Amino acid sequence: QVQLVASGGGLVQAGGSLRLSCASSGGTSSTRTTAWFRQAPGTEREFVAYISWGTPNTRYADAVKDRFAISRDNAQNTVYLQTNDLKAEDTAVYYCAATQPYYRGNSRDPDQYRFWGQGTRVTVST
Repeated sequence: QVQLVASGGGLVQAGGSLRLSCASSGGTSSTRTTAWFRQAPGTEREFVAYISWGTPNTRYADAVKDRFAISRDNAQNTVYLQTNDLKAEDTAVYYCAATQPYYRGNSRDPDQYRFWGQGTRVTVST
């Protein structure tokens, strides 16, 4: 059974940076698409970024493109989300999620993800 542990959140001033980590155990992260989603109070969970299995492709939500970067360390079975130039509207709980191995489909759809981490809170102060 795959387990995901998200970490790295915290309180940061607007314009600052955080690196979120999603450590995977019980499976190989390089064979699964891994994504970050976020949920702010009173809103639905929204897609942030994903990195595909194999030779990775990455995609981002328009709101974070050019500010966030997703990457994977296969040796550490860990996926990272580098968040830069943080804004108040980035405040949310960030969740990492992983698909079944060799998934092909809509990687922006949270319903396609079988395994979820517990979430890490990011708060951006202005």
